[in-house]
Amino acid sequence: MTDAIEDNWTDEVAFLKELVRIPSDNPPGDCVRHTERAAVILEELGFEVERHPVPADLVEQHGMKSVENLIVRRRFGAGTGPTVALNAHGDVVPPGDGWTVDPYGAEEKDGAIYGRGVAVSKSDFATYAFALKALEADPDGLDGTIELHLTYDEETGGYVGPKWLLDQGLTKPDYAISAGFSYAITTAHNGCLHLEVTVRGRQAHAAMPESGIDALEAANAILTALYQERHSLGGIESAIPGIGSPKLTVGLISGGINTNVVPDRVTLRIDRRIIPDEVGTEVESKLIHLIESAAKAIPGAVVECRRIMLAEPLRELPGSERLITALQTPARRVLGVDVKPTGVPLYTDARHYTAAGIPTVLYGAGPRSILEANAHGADEHLQLGDLKAATQIVSEALRTLISRR
Repeated sequence: MTDAIEDNWTDEVAFLKELVRIPSDNPPGDCVRHTERAAVILEELGFEVERHPVPADLVEQHGMKSVENLIVRRRFGAGTGPTVALNAHGDVVPPGDGWTVDPYGAEEKDGAIYGRGVAVSKSDFATYAFALKALEADPDGLDGTIELHLTYDEETGGYVGPKWLLDQGLTKPDYAISAGFSYAITTAHNGCLHLEVTVRGRQAHAAMPESGIDALEAANAILTALYQERHSLGGIESAIPGIGSPKLTVGLISGGINTNVVPDRVTLRIDRRIIPDEVGTEVESKLIHLIESAAKAIPGAVVECRRIMLAEPLRELPGSERLITALQTPARRVLGVDVKPTGVPLYTDARHYTAAGIPTVLYGAGPRSILEANAHGADEHLQLGDLKAATQIVSEALRTLISRR
């Protein structure tokens, strides 16, 4: 198997570089050009590729412009063994400022490739595809199915990517591995609530502010309560290593009419990270109660709370231990360190697999942390050694999972 990965190594690096060179920023979320090119390259590698376009109205509902998901299925032996899905996303956050290289240049230097999405998570298009090719080079003793799920909406929640594929009955795997990093097996991660809060008052001339209802004053009372809540959350600690505490951020504020007018409306956007020990709907209910109670300090102010997104945390399911063991054994040999199960404080679309009852972990190509790779930052990069190691580890884990017993 190691020989097969070595034999295909030049092609794997070229494959990843080409994916990085095609922009797939989300927003705006117009990713079909990237999808189509990825499909063609996969077909050139010998895979049969299913193209699954998502209806335009559903795509628009989730704030994107175009989404087409890809599935590659490879059955080994009689195909009576388990089906293992490997999911990576091709949409990326916009590059932003501060780059010292072209974010779409896929420049290689000092043993690393630089570019937006090279670590999160176009790298795992390559990891998973070439791990599968290594299995194809030596299929004896295998019985089961490997599926590649290449999706394009992780940055907006995964609702028209993995969730849509599962809801449509296009796949029903027994296990799933989602894009991750090489030095840890992620078994749990945070959820996220995005809440929009609209505070309504009544406009008035600034010469007579008492004749109006100041929406900004009411928003100030809400902000005070929210920041008190933020500090109190620091005293809560998840029982799962690596998760830490719940977080709360007010990320956007807008409102007002003019400098000389009492504001009649102020809108806040809140991000509340939910630890696996919490239940998302309960967190939402408590947060809305906190906001509505704080607004009562300003008589006449009206508050409306609208859920934008509620992503429940990834929680470990029975059966995940088989995935963990299958990955740990080759990882220890290839990397020379113990790769341990842990939680992470971010959230991903892997949660849609666990929500469907599918044991899921995150594992793929990458360093020890998002910060180390500059993921979502300038000069995002991936060490080629980590890509090769992850490809070998995933391939050996898949062999373990679908070997005849």
